[in-house]
Amino acid sequence: MPPGMINTLIRYLWAFPCTCIGIVFLLFALPGGRIQLHSGIIEAWGPLFRAFRAVPWLRDTVAITLGHVVLGRDEEWIIWSRSHERVHVRQYEVWGILFFPAYLLSSFRVLLIGGHPYLENRFERSARAEAALARLVDGRPKSDV
Repeated sequence: MPPGMINTLIRYLWAFPCTCIGIVFLLFALPGGRIQLHSGIIEAWGPLFRAFRAVPWLRDTVAITLGHVVLGRDEEWIIWSRSHERVHVRQYEVWGILFFPAYLLSSFRVLLIGGHPYLENRFERSARAEAALARLVDGRPKSDV
């Protein structure tokens, strides 16, 4: 097996516990939704994901990444947020299952100092910055990253 394939396999395996959680949530896409594979990432959307808006801390959420699974309100939001969510996929590949507590600790730390737990979370700041840089450098629309 070529080294590049081995590295990819390791990244997928390291993130796999988080991906399994995402796969469970895929069931919510089934009634009236859609599931597709895009660049090695499972993307899903459907009416039940629009219920994000009913949950106070998810009200503004248009998509969420769980390992190699991205769940979104609808296809437009999946495309719109793709570059941002791909950064989160890479973060899962680095952190594995430790991403969950690391993300929560980052939000909690920011909250303790009076900041916004989402906007100032180190993982979200990184995702916004990297997605913006990819669009700038590559000249690609955000949906193509």
